[in-house]
Amino acid sequence: MKIFKLVGGFVLAIVIAVISMSVYTVDEREQALVFRFGEIIRSDTQPGIKFKMPFVNSVKFFDDRIQTMDAEPQSYLTREKKNLIVDSFVKWRIRDVREYYVRLGGSKVRAHSRLSKRVNDAIRDEIGKRSVKDVVSGDRVLIMDIVRKAVDQEAAGLGLEVVDARLKRVDLDPDINETVYNRMRAERERVAKELRAQGEEEAEKIRANADRHRQILLAEANRTAEVLKGEGDARATNVYAAAYSQDEEFFKFYKSLEAYKKTFSDKSDLFIVDPNSDFMQYMNRSSAN
Repeated sequence: MKIFKLVGGFVLAIVIAVISMSVYTVDEREQALVFRFGEIIRSDTQPGIKFKMPFVNSVKFFDDRIQTMDAEPQSYLTREKKNLIVDSFVKWRIRDVREYYVRLGGSKVRAHSRLSKRVNDAIRDEIGKRSVKDVVSGDRVLIMDIVRKAVDQEAAGLGLEVVDARLKRVDLDPDINETVYNRMRAERERVAKELRAQGEEEAEKIRANADRHRQILLAEANRTAEVLKGEGDARATNVYAAAYSQDEEFFKFYKSLEAYKKTFSDKSDLFIVDPNSDFMQYMNRSSAN
């Protein structure tokens, strides 16, 4: 009886072991390849529980998540033969796990080595077509979009997909950094001088226009004042003439009184005149009466 129990236990253990060796699980973050004596027989890209032949089939798992290849900063020449230090990175993932294993042995190190060489060549070609100004401030997004497409075409043959490519930093070579900075500062100063000169020119135009309007207004005001003054003098002359014609003697008397008033406006005033002069005629008449 004990022998049957031992045999039964042994058989059950073998069955459990065989079943466990026949089942494997593909995680949603993975892809898998199934081998038969080292030969690929299928790829499993969908997550879930899978089955294989025990002892005959083997399974290798590969990371299906997006990977980042952060390249070392490299020196590239621009169209003007100026050195730029460029720091870039590429994001990639497995496109075809079978091709990835056949071409690269499923190795991330090999994948990074192949991608790095192709990325460097593509960046060098694009930067070599452009000036420093274009690379630094203008075409960075366009450059890396072209690089991504170029690298993705080659990566497809390796079972890879290039998801994104970016420039993290673009620096001038230290030897030319100061020269470029001085050139840029001189350019900004030149633009500032031009703007100041244009401002001064406009200010002079405004001042000249204001002075011209001022002179015109003053001239018109003086002309109007002279006209009004002439009209007033004319009216005064007419009034004097009318008054004189009505009573000549009274008018002379009134004018003489006005003259006396102005002449003797202060008690301390001293005036030496001939008593028989015309100026004193009305005073002489007053004393005679």
